[in-house]
Amino acid sequence: MAFENLGGGALDYYPCRYGKSKLLFRGPKRRLDVPYFAMLGGTETYGKYLERPFPAMVEDALDHTVVNFGCVNAGIDVFSQDQAILDACKNARVTVVQMTSAQNMSNRFYAVHPRRNDRFLRASNLLKTIYREVDFTEFNFTRHLLTALWEVSEDKFTMVERELREAWIARMKSLIARIGGNVVLLWVSDHTPCSQEDSDPSGSDPLFVGKGMIDELRPFVMDVVEVVVTKDEMAAGLDEMVFSDLEEPAARELLGGVAHRKVAEALTEVLRPHT
Repeated sequence: MAFENLGGGALDYYPCRYGKSKLLFRGPKRRLDVPYFAMLGGTETYGKYLERPFPAMVEDALDHTVVNFGCVNAGIDVFSQDQAILDACKNARVTVVQMTSAQNMSNRFYAVHPRRNDRFLRASNLLKTIYREVDFTEFNFTRHLLTALWEVSEDKFTMVERELREAWIARMKSLIARIGGNVVLLWVSDHTPCSQEDSDPSGSDPLFVGKGMIDELRPFVMDVVEVVVTKDEMAAGLDEMVFSDLEEPAARELLGGVAHRKVAEALTEVLRPHT
């Protein structure tokens, strides 16, 4: 059952830092002076509202240290700007990189917060010129911004969407190159990577990431793991999550416990030869 009435402090994430990084990660803190796997990603990798997210499950299954470098609401920018975490990933036997949404990163049209990549900071002069009718002071989050832009003009939004997709590919290639060594990409969502990308910004994460974009990255990585979770599995997985009444709407947006078991099983198979 979900522990809806235990309050916001019901689950202890044991927040910790590694090296000189300013980011807070989920603990307990793991040693970096022993062989380990690293896992980069957003809210799902962090495992919000779950006692045992998939990095912990993989660690148990392989009896091998797994360092959880997941950050809530993270995009690519969080990691590409943190040298301490990049260095830690270089030293890992394998680094698993969860593919996060394309809208949560700075680009030619707008800037995001360096650590909370879902936070919209400011529009560029280029975007203000294209959307003269929009008051950008009304927006705090990237998805709200993009939904509004799409509703104002789908034709204009095509330019924004193209920029996000191209920037995502370039930023991912750079991140993979800076990590070096063995990298596994992880797709986890309620849908498969689409060959025909959807422009609607109200869709589910990873937003604006399609099959063709992932295919461009395949030559640079060791493997790509795809895990798709059904609506029924998401509903069943909600019962394994720990959240308060106020947190329930946010918890329902996540993939849940069943999804994390499926990811753990898939990653365990891929990582076992490297233990």
